[in-house]
This record gives sequence, structure tokens and C-alpha cells, in this order.
Amino acid sequence: MTPTPLRRYAALLATYLRPLWRQVALLALLLFGNIGLQLYSPQVLRRFLDTALAGSALRPLGVLAGIFLAVAVVQQIVTVIVAFVAARTGWTATNALRGDLMLHCLRLDMPFHHTHTPGELIERIDGDVTSLTNFFSQFILLIVGNGCLLIGVLVLAAQENWRVGVVFGIFVLAALFSFLRVRELVVPHWVTARKSAAQLFSFLEERLGGIEDIRSSGAVAYMMGRLHLLLRGYLVATRRVTIFSQAMLSTSRLLLGVSNVAALGIGTYLFVHDVASLGTVYLLYAYSNMLVAPLNQISQQIEDVQKAGAAIRRADELLHTQSALVDGTRTLPAGALAVECRELRFSYGERTVLDDLTWQLAPGKVLGLLGRTGSGKSTLTRLLFRMYDPTGGAVLVGGVDTRDTRLDDIRERVGLVTQDVQLFHASIRDNLSFFDPTVPDAQMIAALHDLGLGSWYAALPAGLDTLVSPGGTGLSAGEAQLLAFARVMLKNPGLVILDEASSRLDPATEQLIERAIERLLHGRTGIIIAHRLATVARADEIMILEDGRIVEHDTRTRLADAPDSHFAHLLRTGLAEVLA
Repeated sequence: MTPTPLRRYAALLATYLRPLWRQVALLALLLFGNIGLQLYSPQVLRRFLDTALAGSALRPLGVLAGIFLAVAVVQQIVTVIVAFVAARTGWTATNALRGDLMLHCLRLDMPFHHTHTPGELIERIDGDVTSLTNFFSQFILLIVGNGCLLIGVLVLAAQENWRVGVVFGIFVLAALFSFLRVRELVVPHWVTARKSAAQLFSFLEERLGGIEDIRSSGAVAYMMGRLHLLLRGYLVATRRVTIFSQAMLSTSRLLLGVSNVAALGIGTYLFVHDVASLGTVYLLYAYSNMLVAPLNQISQQIEDVQKAGAAIRRADELLHTQSALVDGTRTLPAGALAVECRELRFSYGERTVLDDLTWQLAPGKVLGLLGRTGSGKSTLTRLLFRMYDPTGGAVLVGGVDTRDTRLDDIRERVGLVTQDVQLFHASIRDNLSFFDPTVPDAQMIAALHDLGLGSWYAALPAGLDTLVSPGGTGLSAGEAQLLAFARVMLKNPGLVILDEASSRLDPATEQLIERAIERLLHGRTGIIIAHRLATVARADEIMILEDGRIVEHDTRTRLADAPDSHFAHLLRTGLAEVLA
């Protein structure tokens, strides 16, 4: 596997740390100040030991002890501040990256989301990015800082005795070579571990979402078996990573032991031959131990780089995934929007869903769209909403080809209500405004009253601040549907599409929302997909699809009066019977 180029690491750091340069500068100042304190502390202890062995008075020893204690306290304070600033920097940077990945996913087309489960995307947006926290907050500073600390130890040790400097230098080079070698071997295993985690979370998200069907179909044992296989794969992948990480740690400890033995051996030799004092022997031993911390941190940073390399590769793969929908530049006109299809064709792969559709709908008119399941009704509405682009021909909304229109403008000017109402675990206000704080409360309350939810709203314990349970639990199907209508009304679109929006309601509840639909469609162009005749009774025109083609399209009154029309036949026999 090709390693992640260094320029990609640098580009990522520059992109997300540049806005945080003040925090990074403070972090650098603190880290390098801490390095100076670490190098100075053993010098104080050496002077204390040599002064004590020389039989000095207590006052100089007390001063040295006070200096040592002050240095230790300052070191601890600096360490706490460094931890706080580093955590804040890392999480701020990674949250910005999470936001970019989330926004990119929201802009990708529907085929992408059909091939990637929400669980997999959650792991890639959150799990992978979490492994970059230390990389953003401390990587460069700790690598440079610990490098400076190592150089400082080597220089000070060599000043005491060149032999110790040589031994320490050999130890550092051997340790760094070992760490870099292990890094090359472990990166592919980190990538595998991240993929295994994504597969596991994808499985959990999908299965937990369908828990009722799994229980009712007796598939619990099978699902547990699949979970066991995924957990085993995840275990194997993470075990390999752990083995390599422990190998790096064991190598560090082995080399440290060799370094300590060499430092004590050389120090003892120098002390016996009166070349060095006992304080100097301690100093050399302290510096040999001091090599452990920077090397361990460097090894940790190398491990973070391993994780970061895998995460960056997967983030790049996601960011480089391009949507088939290219944003246009034109905007839609105000008011009710005309709709037109010109020789429209659309296919899912090799399967043709819509074939040569040509029709028009004038602004302010309502079209009742009928057809058997699989005839292409929902696909047509999704083309109008530009979830997909046509395979051939064109779709025009407000006289503008949807491929030339700004995506944000289409989503703002075209309202879509489906049979599956998505309510969030948030307040009524957030569910109506889609978390847009600029929508006035009075406008939301007025929309609820217009749609017949005035008494329902008055009974809410906290008004618009009332929390909706996850998935809309506690709301009736009619109330949830009316909230979806209110969302669309607040957007004030020029085209409203109701995709079997009342298909899951019983006839009595459906009657309650008829007035709401009438209010929603007032002054707007409407397209209603329905399987009940009552739902299309208000339609100005009727269009019937079959196998992706138009069977007939005319005004509702003409089709109803024509005895040989399909619509007249439906009126005589009942829509549910014919379209089942």
C-alpha cells in the first residue's frame, strides 16, 4: 500500500491549524519552556548532591532545594496548561474537519448514499477523524520539541564526558531507526482496522434500525452470527496493530535498559578514577532516563501518524468522491412554478424507469399522478427535486432546466412531502424550521394554525420548545404528517410535491388533513402521487404512468367524462383494485 505523502500531512495541518495560529503559538511557547525546565532540573540536583557531600552549610542546600521545588511546581503547572490548550486545539481542528466531511456527504448524490450505510459514514466522519486529534494538536510541536530535548540531553551529556555522549547518541539513533521501521509495517494494518470498524458500525446501525423485523422473522440467531464474524474480523485487525505497537514499546524499553547500564557503567568508572563527582554520576543517569520520555512521545507520535495516515487516506477518499450532480448557476422565478418534461428518459443502471416523457403543467395547477407500483411516479418527482439528473431529455421547473439551476435554489423553491416523515429528536421549533434560527416563532405558530394544528399546539407543555421524541414517537401519524406540511409551508415554495403523503393514514385521519393539503397547495403548483381517488379529487389534471410511459394525460374533467379513458375506468372500478 502506498504511504500517505508527507505533503498531504502538511496540507491538512496548514488548512485546519492556520485559523488557530495563536493557540499553536502559545502551545509552542509552553512546550519549549517545559523543555528548558527539564534540562535544568538535573543540574540543580547535581549541585545539591555535590554541595551536600562537600559538607556545606544548610543554607545553600535549602536554597538549592527551594529552586528544585519551584522548578518542579512550574513544570506541573505548564503540563496542565499544555494539556488544556492541546485538547482545545485538537478538538477545534477535528470538529472543523468533521464539518467539512459532513457537508460534503450531504452534497453527494443519492447513488452514493444508496451504496454507503449511515453507520459506515458515521465511523468515517467521527471515528476516523477522532484519531487525528493528537496529530492536529501536538504532532509537529512534540516532534520538534522532543527532538530539541534529545539534542539538549546529548549536548549536555557530551560536555560532561564524550563517551557518554557517544553512547547516548547510538541509543537515540537505534531507537529512531526501529520506530520508523515499525511505522512502515503497521500503517496498512491501521487502514484494515479502520475499515473493520466501519463495517461493524454499519452492521450495528442497520440491524438495530430493523430490530422489529429481525425479531418477527426469527432472524436473531443469524444476526448474532454475523455480528460474531464482524467482531472477530475487528479483533484480528486491531490485534495486529496492538502487536506492532507493543513491539515498538518493547524495543524502546530494551534500548533504555542498555542506555542506563552504559551510563551507570561509565559514570562508575569516572567516579572511581576521580574524574567525576557523585553528583555528575547522578546527572548522567538522570539524562539517560530523560531520554525515555521524548523517545516514548516520539514513538506515540509515530503511532498517531500511523493512525492519521489511515484516517487521512480514508478522508481523502471520501472528499474526492464527486457528486454526479453539478451545481448550476440559474435561479428559479418567484411565485407558482411551471413544470415541463421534454423527451425525458431515466435509467437505474441497465433498467429503464422513465422513457420518452413529454408533458407540461401550467403554474398554479395541480396534477394527480397515478400508476401501479414501479411505474416511475416517485422517480419522476425525485427528478423534479433534482435528487438525480435525467439520463436523456430534460426536466424544466419554472422554465429552467434543472441541470442549470442552483441546487440550493431548487431545494428552497420545491417542497417535497413523502409518506415517511422524518422527525428529529429536537424541539418542535427545530423540527419546523430545520434548525434555522432566522424563522420567526410567530410564522411557525401561524403555519400550525393554518393547517388545523391550533388546538394541538395549545396543548403542548412547552409550546415550540416541546421536545419531540426520537423518530416522532408519541405523535399520531396525522400530527406527524401535518408537521411535515408545516415545514413545507414555511419554505413558501412555488412547487409542492406530495408523494403518497397520506398513504399510511386511515380514511378518517386522511379526511382531517384534506383541508391542510388544500391550504398547502393554495397559490402553488402541485403534484400529488396517490392511490386513493379522494386524494386527487382536487387535481386540475390527471396523468397515468405505466412501465415508465404516459398512458394518458388531460384535465380531470375530460378524462372523467371520456368513457374509454383509463381514469374513467378507475372511477368505475376503484383505484385500489386496479393499481394494487
